[in-house]
Amino acid sequence: METALAEFADLVEGAAQPAGQSDADRWRVYWILGRGELAEGRSLDALQAAYRLGARVAWRRYARVARRAGIGADQVVLLAEAVFAHIDEISAVSVRGYAEAQADKAGALGRRRHHLLGRIVAGASASALAQAALAAGWPLPDTVACVALGPPAERDRTHRRLPPSVLADLDAHDPYLLVPDPDAGSVAGSVLGDARLGQALAARGAVIGPTVPLPMAADSLRWARTLLSRLPAPDACGVVRCEDHLPALLLLSDQPLVRLFTDRRLRPLDDLTPKQSHRLATTLLAWLQSHRGSAPEVAERLAVHPQTVRQRLRQIDRLFGPVLDDPDARFELEVALRFRLLSGEGGPDEAGAGLTSRNLS
Repeated sequence: METALAEFADLVEGAAQPAGQSDADRWRVYWILGRGELAEGRSLDALQAAYRLGARVAWRRYARVARRAGIGADQVVLLAEAVFAHIDEISAVSVRGYAEAQADKAGALGRRRHHLLGRIVAGASASALAQAALAAGWPLPDTVACVALGPPAERDRTHRRLPPSVLADLDAHDPYLLVPDPDAGSVAGSVLGDARLGQALAARGAVIGPTVPLPMAADSLRWARTLLSRLPAPDACGVVRCEDHLPALLLLSDQPLVRLFTDRRLRPLDDLTPKQSHRLATTLLAWLQSHRGSAPEVAERLAVHPQTVRQRLRQIDRLFGPVLDDPDARFELEVALRFRLLSGEGGPDEAGAGLTSRNLS
C-alpha cells in the first residue's frame, strides 16, 4: 500500500521516474504479489478485491481533500480517472505475475514428468522411480500400457487432449505415451476410454501396447513400436491394439529365426512363380487352419470354387508329401505361412496383411 500510494502521488505530481529505474523495477512489487498468490495456492480474486477496495477507500479520502481545497469538478474527474487507471495497471501486472508463475510451475512439472517417463522406460530401480514420481506429483501405478504414435496429423492437437495422468514424449523421433492402469474400471471410465484422447490417437494412428506391470513398460513400448512399423499407413489404420495381434507380435519378435525355418519349410514353393506360390500358400494355410478340412470348407474360407481348391490341394500334396501328416511339421508350416503373409513376402500387396486379416490374427 505504501508503494502504491507513493507511486500514485508521484504520478499525479508528474514526477519523473527515478534515474536507473526500469518499468520492470517500477511494477515489481505487484508482479511479486501476483506470483505470491499462486505460491499460496490461491486465485487472484482476493488480491483483486483488495486492489478495488483500496481504490475506493483512497478515492473517498481524495474527494474530501479535494472539497476542502476547493478543487474544481473537472480536476476531480481527472483525479478519479487517474486513481482507477492506476489500479487497472497494478491489477494487470499482478495478473501477469500470476500467469508467469503458472507457466513456470507447469514447465517445471512437465520437465519432471518427462524425466520420470524416461526413467520408467529405461528400467530404473524402484527407489529411483519412487523419488522421481514424488517430484513429478505422479503416483506410480501397478500396471501401464505404452502407446506408439504415428506421425502427427495436420494441426495436431494431441498434447491438448491428453488426460493429466498420461505421460508423453511427443517430441521424440518415435513419439509415445504411457497410460497408467489402463484396464482399471470400465472401458468407458478408463483413461483409454476418454473420447477426446481416442479422437487424437485415431487422427494420427496409434498402436496400444499390452498392459503390463510397471517394470515391463519398455517391453510394452517395444511391442507397440514393432506393430506400428508393420502398419502400411498408420494414420489410415486408426487405433490398433497389440492385445488383438499377439501371434503376429510373436512372429515379428525374432524375424531372422522365423525367416530361417520359413525358407526351409516353404522350399517346395520356390520353383513356382510368385503368383502360383501365393495361391498355394494361402490355400495351404486355410487348409491347416480348418483342421485339414474338406475342399468345400477351404473354398468357403477363400471365396473360391471347391474344384479350384481340390486342384490346389493335389498340387500341395505332390510338393510337400508326407510332411503334411507330421503334426510338428504342420505347426511349423502354419507359422511359416503366417509369417510370409505378415511380412509381405507372399505376394503383391500383402504388406501388413497380418494386422487386418482374420486368418493371421
